[in-house]
Amino acid sequence: MTYRRAVIPALVGSLLVTLLLWWAGESAQALQLRGATSVFDAQSVSELRLWLAPWSYDPPSALLAEGSTGGGAAFGGSSHYADLYTTAMQIRFVAVFAFFLAGALILIRRIPPTQGRTPATVLGLWAWTPMAGMLAVTVSAPWLIASYGHGSFRLLPRLASVIVSSGPVTVLAGLVAALVSVLVARVTAKGDEPSPRQSVPPRAARLAASAGTAVIALSLVVLSYQSVAAWIQTSFDGAGLLSEPGELLRAWLLLGSWTSPASTPIGDWLLYRAADALVLVVVWWALRLLPGLLTRTTAPAMALGGVCATVLALWAGRVVHIAFDSAFVVRGPVSLITQLDAGAPAVLTFGIAAGLTALVTLRLAGSRDVGKAPASTSDSGEPVAGTTRTEE
Repeated sequence: MTYRRAVIPALVGSLLVTLLLWWAGESAQALQLRGATSVFDAQSVSELRLWLAPWSYDPPSALLAEGSTGGGAAFGGSSHYADLYTTAMQIRFVAVFAFFLAGALILIRRIPPTQGRTPATVLGLWAWTPMAGMLAVTVSAPWLIASYGHGSFRLLPRLASVIVSSGPVTVLAGLVAALVSVLVARVTAKGDEPSPRQSVPPRAARLAASAGTAVIALSLVVLSYQSVAAWIQTSFDGAGLLSEPGELLRAWLLLGSWTSPASTPIGDWLLYRAADALVLVVVWWALRLLPGLLTRTTAPAMALGGVCATVLALWAGRVVHIAFDSAFVVRGPVSLITQLDAGAPAVLTFGIAAGLTALVTLRLAGSRDVGKAPASTSDSGEPVAGTTRTEE
């Protein structure tokens, strides 16, 4: 699909995501009403407030309380800090529009919703939305931290806390935006030449998927082990504004958390490890199919595809966790998606690395397999350069 055709559904999806998040933030006030607890239980209301708080223009009560003891930094005492908070929210909404637009444009262009690619396009756009929300929160974090009135105090831990607070509401908004974007893309794609499936040697695709999955396993299995995570938390030190970087490093490097079975019943421990294994299986399968879905295996498309594959895999793991987690019974259905946005910064780090690693492996392995697969031919019977047999 050409950029001219892809930009229309990408713009529609970006605008819809922004409007949905703005509406969700404005709806946060409704949870303060007396009748809210009659519709939801108290625990669900508390969780919904946490969902909507990152997108609300109203300063949270905790921020107001902290500002009132911050030496003249209270919102009521100085309008400058209130203006900083408003500026942070304005930057956040502009940034989520821009980041979703950039990702959606690449996804719709490289995985157009035609030729059996529609489910992959929907899943890709859906998975990209929490990443766009996390990046928007990250970009606006300096203004938000400064609005507390003491931005230089524990800067890196505060930055880590803000970055991981985009909220699972982006998951719900992303599903709606993905479906609408794909519907618009199918309309704009009418009359365009069909994009053929990419020809990928099967052996090269499997090697590329294995290499990319190994990158994800580095974070999910090695770095997320309790003793290694503790070393990351405490071994790096700094001074001044760069002191205490451990929490920020954990946010960008750890996709999960696990310990030895000594502190957990062996049955529960095996179930959680089975969920981690499912994450790796889904990543491998997605990276195995990704090159064949793309109209062209470029670095941006593979990097973005690696991120989306990791998001979908983590979602699959979260669902398995919920299936045998007793907290779901206690906390109610709202908890079903509370943790779906967890690990978003690390997903971006290792998802990009996995996609690029898969691309490099694909090209290296594919160059050895080109001579083993018969070339495609045109209608006149002449071989078409650069194509090989594909495994559907």
